[in-house]
Amino acid sequence: MRAIGAAGLAILSLLGIAVATKQSSIWATEPNAVSAGTIAVDSEGHLHVPGEYRTSYQLLGSWAIAAEDGRGSKEIHVVYASPGTIDAYRRDRRFPDGAVLVKEVFKTVTAEMTTGTVSRADALKGWFVMVKDKDGASRHPGNPLWGDGWGWSWFDAADPSKTTSTDYKVDCQSCHVPAQASDWVYVEGYPALKR
Repeated sequence: MRAIGAAGLAILSLLGIAVATKQSSIWATEPNAVSAGTIAVDSEGHLHVPGEYRTSYQLLGSWAIAAEDGRGSKEIHVVYASPGTIDAYRRDRRFPDGAVLVKEVFKTVTAEMTTGTVSRADALKGWFVMVKDKDGASRHPGNPLWGDGWGWSWFDAADPSKTTSTDYKVDCQSCHVPAQASDWVYVEGYPALKR
């Protein structure tokens, strides 16, 4: 019985190391983090679109943004969360440090179909990336894309390697003000976060 217990403990320890390694992989040490798989932040605090998010992240939810003419949607947003984020949020009711959210923003095509007026994703417009780090502003002093517990960046589809954001307070945060009480994230739109 003790041999099984010790072996089980060893396996659990190895699994714990693997999970910790996976979670810490968002913090890069190499300057070219775009090609480094799931890494979202380099050592200088520059955010990146994680290269493998569609296969290694979890689907958090999606949003349809209504068309201004009232017919269909003008955009569809599909949001992914880094591995472990959903379980941590369900457990603690907050986003853990290191959590990465990637929102794909698509243009749409709206047409009449047998089910009615339908909008579907068309061309990718870009990505919005947020990285949770309660100490990000002090960890990356002088970097205007860090503050209020997050790193914030928009990337145009034409160039996922370079953010067009210059200051999170000007370029990003204004859309998130209504969600300030829920850590700047519209959690009510993500069924995966509910228990």
